[in-house]
Amino acid sequence: MMILVTGGSGLVGTAIRRIIDESSAIFVSSAEYDLTKMEDTKRMFETYRPTRVIHLAACVGGLFKNMNHKVKMLEDNLAINFNVVKCCHDYGVEKLIACLSTCIFPDKTTYPIDETMLHNGPPHSSNDAYAYAKRMLQIHCKTYRDAHGDNFVCIIPTNVYGIHDNYSLVDGHVIPALIHQCYSAKKNGTKFIVKGTGAPLRQFIYSDDLARLIVWTMENYNEGLLILSTPGRDEVSIGTIARIIADNFDYSEQIEFDTSYSDGQYSKTANNQRLMDNIKHFEFTDINEGIKTTIAWFIANFENIRK
Repeated sequence: MMILVTGGSGLVGTAIRRIIDESSAIFVSSAEYDLTKMEDTKRMFETYRPTRVIHLAACVGGLFKNMNHKVKMLEDNLAINFNVVKCCHDYGVEKLIACLSTCIFPDKTTYPIDETMLHNGPPHSSNDAYAYAKRMLQIHCKTYRDAHGDNFVCIIPTNVYGIHDNYSLVDGHVIPALIHQCYSAKKNGTKFIVKGTGAPLRQFIYSDDLARLIVWTMENYNEGLLILSTPGRDEVSIGTIARIIADNFDYSEQIEFDTSYSDGQYSKTANNQRLMDNIKHFEFTDINEGIKTTIAWFIANFENIRK
């Protein structure tokens, strides 16, 4: 068995590397193969001839990258996903795990959302380009599954955070961006400014937890196309996240919320019943502990991290 992990140098890819037997896995990054190009994607498959693929590679970013770079978010992700899924079929990959996101669900819906509701309406306008590209990934996988019996499974994680993330103040997701922002504010003696009201609610999953769920899915789950990988209904407000981060930096008195910025979608509550029915028991990392560990790693590796 040879497992190929695309996006191998990213947040989730490095987490999988920590828990998997590396002698049976290859981790590739965009520095080695430009997966928006079919010739590069074919070269990767020709080189490694994987029997299983964990597809994590994507053009990703936080709320404001999704809002400001929609053409890139759409076209890059459409190309990456098309090339990888087609090659998985053409090269006879026995199982593909492809990574979606809860942000691709409909904006106007009932909660909690589950796997049956993915296409029940348009996604939120703030990230519609990325969302539609990811929905096409699910459709592409379903088409091969239905037409050829390919064992292609799409997991749907909620907001992922952890070490080895992208801590960009401009393009990073909410937790890593806030960590960097609070670190810089304390260093410079300025206010810790949080964009938006802090009211929106999100479910967060620690990267190592998601890595374990992906490996479990690869080894054990073959019963359907979609499975939500989330801690369940427990949601945390962005304001609470900001305060946890500020407390870890001993800077909680300096938080201010800039309400001139958009909040994005208010809530994305996801139901993980299908996952829990299959895996039975799984202990998720507490958000306070996960953020504490992430901040400690961020500080220790600040000079070399993606930022």
